[in-house]
Amino acid sequence: MDKQISVKYPQELAFSLKMEDSEFEKEIKKISLVKLYELGKISSGFAAKLLNIKRIEFLEILSDYKISIFPDSVEEDLDSDYKNA
Repeated sequence: MDKQISVKYPQELAFSLKMEDSEFEKEIKKISLVKLYELGKISSGFAAKLLNIKRIEFLEILSDYKISIFPDSVEEDLDSDYKNA
């Protein structure tokens, strides 16, 4: 069963971003899923499914927000390997 949430926002917000209401709502959904992924709460595959896009498309969206597809621990491991090589 799907649930729905409602977010109140001033009309000026969508207007100032030069977006129609429906476009703004999709953007809020996308940004929310990007943040949940960044926090490690959901997988990229699940986020892509909720956005009705392919996983690779979601990964490309992450680059728009400067979010790495690799967890911090992977980056730390790579740095350590590089220093020890």
